[in-house]
Amino acid sequence: MQSARFIPFRKQDIVDMCSEELNNSTQQTSFKQFCDLLASLIHYDYHATLEALKNNYAPFDPNSDTRSLAPVSADQKAQCQSEFAKDFAKVLNAANFEVITNEDLQEALNEESLFKVRLEVEFDDFEEVVFYRRGESQLTETITSFWGLRKKPLHFTNYDRVAVFIRFKDSAYFEAKNKTPLGFEPSSTIVKLFQNVPKADLEMLFPNSEVRMRPIDKVIIGSSALVGGAVVLITKLGASIVLLLALFAFWGGFRSEAVEMTQQHFITFAIGMGVFGSFIFKEWSKFKNRKIKFMKALSDNLYFKNLDNNAGVFHTLIDAAEEEDIKEALLAYTFLLKSESGLSAQMLDEQIEHWFKSKYQCVLDFEISDALEKLVRMRLVTCSNEIEGNEVYSALSLEHAKTILDERWDNLFQYN
Repeated sequence: MQSARFIPFRKQDIVDMCSEELNNSTQQTSFKQFCDLLASLIHYDYHATLEALKNNYAPFDPNSDTRSLAPVSADQKAQCQSEFAKDFAKVLNAANFEVITNEDLQEALNEESLFKVRLEVEFDDFEEVVFYRRGESQLTETITSFWGLRKKPLHFTNYDRVAVFIRFKDSAYFEAKNKTPLGFEPSSTIVKLFQNVPKADLEMLFPNSEVRMRPIDKVIIGSSALVGGAVVLITKLGASIVLLLALFAFWGGFRSEAVEMTQQHFITFAIGMGVFGSFIFKEWSKFKNRKIKFMKALSDNLYFKNLDNNAGVFHTLIDAAEEEDIKEALLAYTFLLKSESGLSAQMLDEQIEHWFKSKYQCVLDFEISDALEKLVRMRLVTCSNEIEGNEVYSALSLEHAKTILDERWDNLFQYN
């Protein structure tokens, strides 16, 4: 399993952790002021991204409660969808989500479900499908079978967060298939966010997944119906069936001896058929109830795993991306501030990863390039070629860095 880019600590925790690395209380106070300025500027930058996402998602937002000033053409809607998809992918990358590959998705469809539910997905309904994940762990659950008599440990991969981006095909496709979409509109785009999803159960996150009976369930119900049906036929209809077969044989010329059917025989046969019909209805009800049970298991799991839907998703993800950016920048700046002679990108990356591993027992793949890019862009570090041609980065003093950030904040709006 690869190390994750995600930093599994809150922003405030990272501020406190970095503050502890500084020499004295005065420097710690100044550092927290620096953190407030840096966080405010990054928050402002992400506000523009959020507004772009909202504007591009508006034409196909299924939960919109506002009116549009003018109708949106098909070309305009397609352009908005394209721009939204690009910005959404950038935000997910900034929040340190990874794309779930087609190979991983296919493995998930083939693996045994943790919830004993078999699902089928009609992939042809989708124009575009992308799954993203953040946080991966190996867990073990005990699976019971045979009415609790058999217990088997099941090892599986669990994703802490899963984001789903799905764009449906247009109405012409569904009309050609004579299929009425349920719960979604043709050409619409939906985004969803889930938590604690086993890799083997990714298919339950599709909006058009349908519950199907597993082979073992069909065998159980089929065997019960076969045995029960045979008992009903023998005990309730045995004599009547034999008499009917003899009558049909006489009518067909296969039997010379006449067969007499009395009123009592017809009454007995009618009662037997009624009993057999009620048995068939009972078995059919058992089949339907078992399917309903599986659907309830599916809905129960989704209820507790669903974190957000549609427009709410990118509000949540913007906050996550913003926090990741702040954490990365603070960590890189802190370790450069501690270094008197500066550090190369590789040395800085190794120091931060070793610090997490040794002090907090956390293994991660720190995004050093993103962190340094932000610090250079905000002019909080200087860069020089000093060590064997490698770029060496040095942090400005806290007072100098705060002055630069304060000037940047004051100049955000220029109206002259």
